[in-house]
Amino acid sequence: MKEKIQLEYVINSSPKVLYDHVSTPGGLSKWFADDVNINGNEYTFIWEGEEQKAEITGRKIGSYIRFRWLDDEDEKSFFEFKVVKDDLTGDIVLIITDFVDEDEKEETIELWDSQIEDLMQVLGV
Repeated sequence: MKEKIQLEYVINSSPKVLYDHVSTPGGLSKWFADDVNINGNEYTFIWEGEEQKAEITGRKIGSYIRFRWLDDEDEKSFFEFKVVKDDLTGDIVLIITDFVDEDEKEETIELWDSQIEDLMQVLGV
């Protein structure tokens, strides 16, 4: 059984620009994957020529988008990008929810940290 992890990153960007970068093929292909194609509710992510497909299982425009890998046997697992404004600080926070095998937890967190560094570079923050 996979373990749910939640990672939070403060990103000094407008919520709309950040949401576009985590929810659109054009935005995702700038930092998350080499290329991203969309067909209806199905996104195809391409890394180094390898394809992995995911379907959108939930979304609220401007707030969050949730995907489920089509080849994942765990029906309950997903990954989600949520854009939130912190009421106290006014910071824009990107919350990533993911499901990982216990033995891959540290590696997955390091991968997300690296991906978010790429996102911040793309956003110029």
